[in-house]
Amino acid sequence: MIEEPPILRIRRKFPRPTATQLAAFKGMPTGFICDAMNGKGSMATPIAPLDLGQPAICGPALVAQNGPEEILATIAALNLIEAGDVVISSVDGWQGGSCAGDQISGMMKNAGAAGFVTDGPMRDREGVLATGLPCWCTGLNPNSPYGKGPGAVGYGAVVGGVQVESGDIIVADENGVVVVPFARIDEVAGKLAEVKAAEDALEAEVKAGKKTILDLEEMAAEGKVVFDD
Repeated sequence: MIEEPPILRIRRKFPRPTATQLAAFKGMPTGFICDAMNGKGSMATPIAPLDLGQPAICGPALVAQNGPEEILATIAALNLIEAGDVVISSVDGWQGGSCAGDQISGMMKNAGAAGFVTDGPMRDREGVLATGLPCWCTGLNPNSPYGKGPGAVGYGAVVGGVQVESGDIIVADENGVVVVPFARIDEVAGKLAEVKAAEDALEAEVKAGKKTILDLEEMAAEGKVVFDD
């Protein structure tokens, strides 16, 4: 007879970014960070802010891998939260009910979480906003989830088309959620100053009246553009 497997797998110790590494990303727009990763790194568009007025966040990922219609791993993650963590709840993109509500959000806030991200809906919008916990989700749905498992905490999951591992840096703002893999933190941080300088320079040119980017005549002279008129 095959024994029933455990309903939870938990990894309490995983690599975490240092305070210095986190500081390099705090205050940086998600677009800059994507530019520093060759234009990639953002979760899928449906994962959006619960409220556009909520603050941006930056912190280490604590991944709770739930199955569809499940919340046990997210509940277990409450026991592992360290100050500044961003709880990532994977439900395999299930859209049939909520992945968290106001009470779970309140407990995450009480435990010191910086924010919550899920690839499913939430519920109790007013109550969640009242907790002050910034949240990113796919929308709202009042149906209840189950808490029977199985689930895993402290490992990784695919969320919004992006692989997220516990300990990766999460940066989220009104534009979306970006994942910086732990192994690339220093590489990406090293490119941010260059990205910001280029963006600031272009912004100054636009404000000064810049109208175009391409020189079509020059491109035509190089054989890259053909005018049919």
